[in-house]
Amino acid sequence: MSGAELAYLRRIPVFEDLAPEDLQLIIRVTAERRIARGQAVFSEGEPGEGFHYIRSGRVKIIKLSADGREHILNILGPGDVFAEVLLFNEAPYPATAIAVEDAVIGVIRNRDLEALLVAQPRLAVHVIRVMSKKLLYIQSKVKSFALADSQAKVAQTLDYLLGRYGNPTGNTREVTLEINRQDLANMAGTTRETVSRVFRTLKDDGVIEDEERRIVVRDPVRLRTYFEQSVV
Repeated sequence: MSGAELAYLRRIPVFEDLAPEDLQLIIRVTAERRIARGQAVFSEGEPGEGFHYIRSGRVKIIKLSADGREHILNILGPGDVFAEVLLFNEAPYPATAIAVEDAVIGVIRNRDLEALLVAQPRLAVHVIRVMSKKLLYIQSKVKSFALADSQAKVAQTLDYLLGRYGNPTGNTREVTLEINRQDLANMAGTTRETVSRVFRTLKDDGVIEDEERRIVVRDPVRLRTYFEQSVV
């Protein structure tokens, strides 16, 4: 493994504190797949193969409603891990993952990882600690989200997308995503009408400029006040 590859693995939270020799062990059980834009990484209900991480590109995690409509649960980028709920758990994939753009995906199959962790107990302890921290973080975010009103949920979702995918443009930040207001509403756990109403408020207050598939946040600090104050 090259120094560049070692450095890349360290950017993935599950592996960031591992020693070089441990990273070498991880790479031996890792396979990489090239996924074209629009292609599924895996589909809901398929047998769970293992957990994945994104080396390059972006992936959306979706659920399909009974009438076939697509609901985006999350949008992930380089360094993100997904399908980790299948660690040590033989179950089908709970959602569908689709490449938003051409992507390179790392896959670590459960059977390979389990064999490695049995042989290397220190790695097992490390993985358990990292996943426990992530679970605590998710629990805190769920609590914060549950206490927020609809306006706060939309603002918090927009802040999340901005933090992950926003590009600096002077004193503002711009985010361009292949999602519409209904997708944003699904991510925020609210309705499309609510997203439109909140966007009008944010535009009237000079916080954002809203165009098709493009949002410019003129005041990122003020945006956070829409959800931070609501749960105090």
